[in-house]
Amino acid sequence: MTNSSVLEFLSSRRSSKVTGLCEPAPSPEEIEKILEIGMRVPDHGKYCPWYFIVFEGEARKEAGELLRQAYQAENPEAAKAKLDLEAENFLRAPLVIAVVSRIREGKHSQWEQILSAGAACYNLCLAANSMGYGSNWLTQWYSYSDMFKKLMGLDKRDHFAGFIYIGAKSETNEERPRPLASDIVTYWSKLAPSLNKGDTYGMVGHGFPVAGAQFIEEQ
Repeated sequence: MTNSSVLEFLSSRRSSKVTGLCEPAPSPEEIEKILEIGMRVPDHGKYCPWYFIVFEGEARKEAGELLRQAYQAENPEAAKAKLDLEAENFLRAPLVIAVVSRIREGKHSQWEQILSAGAACYNLCLAANSMGYGSNWLTQWYSYSDMFKKLMGLDKRDHFAGFIYIGAKSETNEERPRPLASDIVTYWSKLAPSLNKGDTYGMVGHGFPVAGAQFIEEQ
């Protein structure tokens, strides 16, 4: 069944800048619904290879002290102003949800489990956006910090798939360049001359076409 409003929503959805997120946060009932929707993702083998950590209210400051500890341990020469700045990372939005990819033992591949965690990140964004909130899926240094993972109680099976920042939108989301379907889509047949791999995009990290990118790869 086609729902034109859903298609319109998906075709116009985009991330909000973290600097554009503000109070109020979603209500407790809305948070519960966002988390429920976050769980409704493909999960081969029903492993549930992810879990969520919710930071709201004062918990964002408390977690910020762990960010400070981790950053200082890994950057012992860091100035106090820099440590203060890193401690405020979770204060940039009224709600932050960490998605942790946790590899489960079983016959299905670890890669599929990791992909499922990524899908959970995106579903959290979609759920928040559908309620009128802005969202931004970030990783940043603390996603890869062994010290921060240890302080947060993660173990070797756990990796941060990302942190979903959610809040009311204080500014309108600006559109950004998107790939052209003709550059990344191939309707395959035996007669297709080559695959459209999108190699002219993303080489400078901003999604703009880069002249000569195809030539560089071929050389």
